[in-house]
Amino acid sequence: MTVGSHQDQDALIRIRQARPDEAEALGALGLRSKAHWGYSADFMAACRPDFTFGPAFFEREHVIVIESGGRLCGFYSLDQIRAATAELTNLFIDPDAIGGGYGRRLWDHALETARSWGCTRLEVDADPNAAAFYVRMGAQQFAESASTTWPGRKLPRLAIDLTAPPNRG
Repeated sequence: MTVGSHQDQDALIRIRQARPDEAEALGALGLRSKAHWGYSADFMAACRPDFTFGPAFFEREHVIVIESGGRLCGFYSLDQIRAATAELTNLFIDPDAIGGGYGRRLWDHALETARSWGCTRLEVDADPNAAAFYVRMGAQQFAESASTTWPGRKLPRLAIDLTAPPNRG
């Protein structure tokens, strides 16, 4: 790829606030992204309620999408759970867009948003398959959380210090 075409591609990428009328599209994207890891049909059926976003989701959470050329490529949602701590509650990339840098862009946007809220820490319950991404972005595991979807399943709980300089592997 030449530098010129890379710049052209960047010009087509847009990060913006999600709209409530996109709830169904975001849910479908999240399910496709989750299914990318090869989970069973039973597990995916159990996950479906987690990807059914109603009006309250858009009122409670800060929901951001990333588009390329008008195509929805991913989204994240963020919530302030304590005075100085934000929680990344979703970050999903459409499987066709994985590896295109969209996850990193959304992650960086989420960090900047949390900082703008005055937060000094961001936490996330990661899908075990996505934990390596968050570690590459500088987060560190500090605990495990019980899955609300699948009894007995544990999720890595990771955090990043928003006051420290970026430490990406």
